Amino acid sequence: MTTTVKYAVASSKVEFEAKVTPVVLNSCIMAATGGLMFGYDLGISGGVVSMPSFLKEFFPEVYERTQNKKGDDNNYCKYDNQELQMFTSSLYVAALISTLIAAYTSRVLGRKQTMVIAGIFFIVGTMLNATAISLCMLIFGRICLGCGVGFANQAVPLFLSEIAPSRMRGALNMLFQFDITVGIMFANLVNYGTSKIQWGWGWRLSMALAGVPAMLLTIGAISIDDTPNSLIQRGYLEKGKLVLSKIRGTDKIESEYLEIVEASRNAGGVENPFAILLIRQNRPPLVIAILFQVCQQLTGMNAIMFYAPVLFNTLGFGNDASLYSSAITGIVNAISTLVSIYMVDKVGRRLLLLEAGVQMFVSQTIIAVVMGLKLQDDSNNLSQGLAVLVVLMVCTFVSSYAWSWGPLGWLIPSEIFPLGTRSSGQSVTVCVNMMFTFMIAQSFLSMLCYMKYWIFLFFSICVIVMSLFVYFLVPETNGVPIEEMTERVWKQHWFWKRYI
Repeated sequence: MTTTVKYAVASSKVEFEAKVTPVVLNSCIMAATGGLMFGYDLGISGGVVSMPSFLKEFFPEVYERTQNKKGDDNNYCKYDNQELQMFTSSLYVAALISTLIAAYTSRVLGRKQTMVIAGIFFIVGTMLNATAISLCMLIFGRICLGCGVGFANQAVPLFLSEIAPSRMRGALNMLFQFDITVGIMFANLVNYGTSKIQWGWGWRLSMALAGVPAMLLTIGAISIDDTPNSLIQRGYLEKGKLVLSKIRGTDKIESEYLEIVEASRNAGGVENPFAILLIRQNRPPLVIAILFQVCQQLTGMNAIMFYAPVLFNTLGFGNDASLYSSAITGIVNAISTLVSIYMVDKVGRRLLLLEAGVQMFVSQTIIAVVMGLKLQDDSNNLSQGLAVLVVLMVCTFVSSYAWSWGPLGWLIPSEIFPLGTRSSGQSVTVCVNMMFTFMIAQSFLSMLCYMKYWIFLFFSICVIVMSLFVYFLVPETNGVPIEEMTERVWKQHWFWKRYI
């Protein structure tokens, strides 16, 4: 059974007919498993670094500190170790560099082949991490996983945006973010289970199970067709037309096909897509894409996701309790993303972002106040009730992020660039995201040590600034065909129209 969706193109006044076909749904689900792998990588590191057996093998100084063998009982500084932070952050350095290469493969080889390459990197990285016998081997495995992240995050959002009908683009694109949250949730649940293994190899099982989403992505990418936009851009006109007809579920695709051909022709004149990004008329989508990635990281969400068990340990939760609490936040994250999938094409992007800004500010401020009053360097006066309040506020924060900055941080940049600069624009998006993700991952434990509870006030102030950015400068892209953004969005915006 298929659902017919119609949308109009402003310039031609011709309606495109599109059905949400099983082919589209299957392709989107298969592609979005790249998010499952990314999410698992995000969630697994925080859990394994809180496992004593893992710390004892690779980070003995941190292990001794957490066991209070050195007399250092500063609640905020137990995990402050640059090598430990490098284990987490090395993935994002590799992703930053690899996405530049992925911009080329995505344009020349297509979205599909780029996802296959990502899957291969994920498989190699998983094998290295699960069998690691040294810190060097462990970090090299994380670097391979980072390369997979760079290639997947480059190709998957573009694939989803290009294959989906415009009125369903938000929901289908958010399958990527939903899979990220599901990956985080499974990682937290797996960590909670493997931490119970008495023989000290539970962390290896946690690492090895990353092979499941890695195989799903690789097999899925091999089995699906590339997008019509990518095929036509690379000169496969007939195949692109055939795939377009198949994914739309109708033969009445001539108007949309001609629009993609025209966009491809314009894109063909772009010799250096990265240089073209810098010209005046491309500044609006470039600025929006860059600032979205900066803001997404400055919410503080990834710091919580990376180090949720470590954070709860800092608050005085036991090891089991901290893993259990982080599993709860992972479940909340996944469920809340479903809200975004349902609402994004109904209420639009801006409303979700602005509502979430209020929710994130309030929850982080409450966390900072509770920690400031009850958690000192060498004492922990958190009552059970206040501990529950902290977990509740973390869940409140996570839920608001999950239906706003999390999925929309990937959706909006993937849909606002013209075809000629879409691949390079996505590459810049991923690069900036990975750069700031690396900075947060590499510095959070040290920031927690030196800033203490003030770190949450820092993130809450950032939330105020980014909400003002959304209110004044982020246009609504809901329901606009992807090749019509210039006419329908940028030329109509009160500020950005001066650049077009």
